[in-house]
Amino acid sequence: LGGMLTNFSTVHKRLQRMKELEAMEQTGGFEGRTKKEILMLTREKNKLERSLGGIRDMSKVPSAIWVVDTNKEHLAVAEARKLNIPIIAILDTNCDPDLVDYPIPGNDDAIRSAALLTKVIAAAIAEGLQARGGAGGGDKTGSESGAAAEPLAEWEQELLASAAIEAAPTEPGPVADESVTIEVPAEG
Repeated sequence: LGGMLTNFSTVHKRLQRMKELEAMEQTGGFEGRTKKEILMLTREKNKLERSLGGIRDMSKVPSAIWVVDTNKEHLAVAEARKLNIPIIAILDTNCDPDLVDYPIPGNDDAIRSAALLTKVIAAAIAEGLQARGGAGGGDKTGSESGAAAEPLAEWEQELLASAAIEAAPTEPGPVADESVTIEVPAEG
């Protein structure tokens, strides 16, 4: 969405409006209104969800962005450049490496390649968040020691929780006594 980073104050206001409309719908705030008013509010909510639903919990401009295809997402790259936001991106042979702060050579056109690299980056972010969240007071640098640690955002907490669940040892379930074999008939 063009202007999402450079015009974030307006985008944030629209996010607040979307949350307000959702709360009205859930708590019965639409009651006592005419059918036309309810229809207009519902349409507004649906339009906001379509355009801004993916960034619902974004409360500030990101400190870095991950881009899979810099040619397709050239608007996001340009906005991040204007705001001096570091860009981490998969770069194919048709991409300009000068636009990216942290290039990762790879095939940005293949879905499996992009999914694998995104999964690796997400795991690294989760690991970094766990290290930051679990560090306590021992690992603070001089500049951070005077200031209070920044609280984790909701998505960071969810990512930490899912990483903790995956890392937790699981109890082995019941083991089957019999093995099952499936035979597939050979084609003619």
